[in-house]
Amino acid sequence: MTERISRIAGVGSYLPARILTNAEMSSMVDTSDEWIRERTGIRQRHIAGEGETTSDLAEAASRKALEHAGLDVADIDLIVMATTTPDFTFPSTATVLQARLGITQGAAFDVQAVCTGFVYAMSIADNFIARGQANKALVVGAETMSRIVDWTDRTTCVLFGDGAGAVVLSGEEKTGADDAGVMASYLRSDGRYKDLLHVDGGPSATQSVGHLRMVGNQVFRHAVTNIAESMTTIAGRAGVDIADVDWFVPHQANQRILEGVARKLSIPTEKVISTVADHGNTSAASVPLALDRAIQDGRIKRGDLLLMEALGGGFTWGAALARY
Repeated sequence: MTERISRIAGVGSYLPARILTNAEMSSMVDTSDEWIRERTGIRQRHIAGEGETTSDLAEAASRKALEHAGLDVADIDLIVMATTTPDFTFPSTATVLQARLGITQGAAFDVQAVCTGFVYAMSIADNFIARGQANKALVVGAETMSRIVDWTDRTTCVLFGDGAGAVVLSGEEKTGADDAGVMASYLRSDGRYKDLLHVDGGPSATQSVGHLRMVGNQVFRHAVTNIAESMTTIAGRAGVDIADVDWFVPHQANQRILEGVARKLSIPTEKVISTVADHGNTSAASVPLALDRAIQDGRIKRGDLLLMEALGGGFTWGAALARY
């Protein structure tokens, strides 16, 4: 069987219209613009409007990705949706999106790995394409984190926002080592650290949605260590030197985490795509949001080597290496 590779054919993103600034946050909880910026690098976040759902955000991002790829909905035969804030307990938000886009073929399902969700979803879609089980995959990260944030907890509510990002992967025959496409992925998890970053509710446990809870200083320590480990591991497996990576596209959790990982691996800050100031932590949406921003503004060009990485509740973490 001919080896197949998943080429990034198109990207798209969407942020809700409503912007919640740090100044506004200071009128809701005991905080300030200076305190938030100093500790997180965030200056604002986007908040879904009343009645605006995760699937609304996902649809807008997906249509932009399809347009960028020059493809029609009839071309898509797989949707993998990464989200921790689904529209419903069931059906999956991916199937809601499938119907809204008018796709009647293929399969659609959700992946729940919190902030690492998009990296997990990319890996899954890439494997479907590699095995010939899909030809054109829509990979989406979409979140309405504002619906599970405790707006009285200043340590967490200032961090999160809503948004969506999407990537179209196209299955193509591999012809050489430098072919554009997903080169490798590396996924990890360790459930022992659940209490450090979790939501204190759920259908089975509490019959409620619950709120996000986090032990911030410990999450920071694990994030820098585990993200750096995933990046060096995937680079080693692919036979790539970290110094040869053109762009690092990290999960946009906190500017201090981005800088901590860069220092640990001696990565020049100008090679790190950072959008956290503009939309905060959007969980599974943050990697594709950053990817779309850097492609649309011309920083990332065809042929560039990209390393995407994330850490999320659970803990989950991982990385994906791709040539754009």
